[in-house]
Amino acid sequence: MVIDVHCFSLDPGAERLRELTGSLSAEERDRAGRFRFDQDRNRFIVCRGTLRNLLGLRADENFAYGIYGKPCLQDSEVRFNVSHSHGMAMIAVTRGREVGCDIERIDADFADENIPERFFSPYEVRSLRALPAKDQCDAFFRCWTRKEAYIKACGMGMSLALDSFDVTLEPDQPAALLRGAAGWEIQNVDVPEGYAGAVVIQDRRKSPRSFQPATTIATSSLISLMRKSGGASAKVWG
Repeated sequence: MVIDVHCFSLDPGAERLRELTGSLSAEERDRAGRFRFDQDRNRFIVCRGTLRNLLGLRADENFAYGIYGKPCLQDSEVRFNVSHSHGMAMIAVTRGREVGCDIERIDADFADENIPERFFSPYEVRSLRALPAKDQCDAFFRCWTRKEAYIKACGMGMSLALDSFDVTLEPDQPAALLRGAAGWEIQNVDVPEGYAGAVVIQDRRKSPRSFQPATTIATSSLISLMRKSGGASAKVWG
């Protein structure tokens, strides 16, 4: 099974921005127009327009949404997920299996906050704090992106507690989902320097969590939600 993973800048030139604006639906153009700041509006256009182009979705075709907000294509085997952080975006696309992705800019100030003790599992906190201090920032973001990619793959949003499952995070450990995440596989992906990223894919050989039918709104980064404050293309085999 091939997963196409696309990592790209959300700040292209004016010509590319015009092209992508033309690929949006009427509802998306209206939504873009409601952004207060030009940068936020332009980044939304680039992210959504690039997604439409990758999926071959016409401007008159609309996305469906899961009950917890995960976007999907109605009556299609194509599965995809989107993440963005501070001017970079990641889109993962595959067929027949649910997928989730996450990209985050590595921010030492955020990693220094008491986030692990509040949201990570006891196993993850012990693993993180056992590392030398100089390694903890990168380990934090390895953990965070793996956990958020899993939550997004499940399509359950923030209703799935971050401490209800374990992931590996140590630099010498392969990326893996541990306790509480049977039925899923995790892959690291190449991302620009200064970022961390992960992709999670449904494992058909096991029994994953069930999925909800299509209905409502789009997901966004948990870090962005907590703060109120996302290229190249690669193939990941899973």
